[in-house]
Amino acid sequence: MRKIFEIGGVVTAAVLIAFGIVAIVMGVNGHSTVNSTLKQEQITGTPDMTPAAIKSEVAAAKTAQTALFAKLHAAGVKMTPSPIATPSCSVAGTQVANGTDARCFARYMRIHTFGATSGLTYSQMGRYIAKPGTPYKFTDGLGATSDPKWAATDPKTQQPVNNGRRDIWVTYTALTTALNTSYMASQLALFGIVVGIALLLAGIGFGILAIGGALRSRETALAAWRKPEPASPQTAVHA
Repeated sequence: MRKIFEIGGVVTAAVLIAFGIVAIVMGVNGHSTVNSTLKQEQITGTPDMTPAAIKSEVAAAKTAQTALFAKLHAAGVKMTPSPIATPSCSVAGTQVANGTDARCFARYMRIHTFGATSGLTYSQMGRYIAKPGTPYKFTDGLGATSDPKWAATDPKTQQPVNNGRRDIWVTYTALTTALNTSYMASQLALFGIVVGIALLLAGIGFGILAIGGALRSRETALAAWRKPEPASPQTAVHA
């Protein structure tokens, strides 16, 4: 029975080592693919993509957002402003070549988008251009509405005119989703490498225990910390 356990330990060690090597190779390949794909896109951070340089744009976006939402609330429109935070990373003048840089670039893109939409998100913006004379409470504060009744119509198609400002958010969402996905893929690749190393070490450990005859030894690993039992006194034999 002990022999079977030893053989099983060797087989388990071989399987763990094999899985560990495969996981490491796949993780390295995945990480390399993410980096090379990002480099092919030739994405370079603009000069304002540093925490210090972007401060003025963040302040301007927050000011515009505060003023716009104050008017909307005064008109009875209930909307909650989305937070505008200054990134702590920097990619100014740097080519985006890894997942971390991609995520950082996406965070700066959000500030640029807020600057163009006065702090409104995609869902807060009207679907159509509002026609002249539309009550303020039926607009998003920037001249657009989601109510077809107040929408301006195209004289050729007689259909409501779409709000082109919303396209900014569509483009932003598409690009940042790809960038954040690159970051997630990069992190998953690193996680795969870590798991592979753990499996490799576990397999090596199993192999050492099995080949080294750990099952044949009666002593456990904690035997060295046990206190020796006191010797029992021998009974004297009287003649």
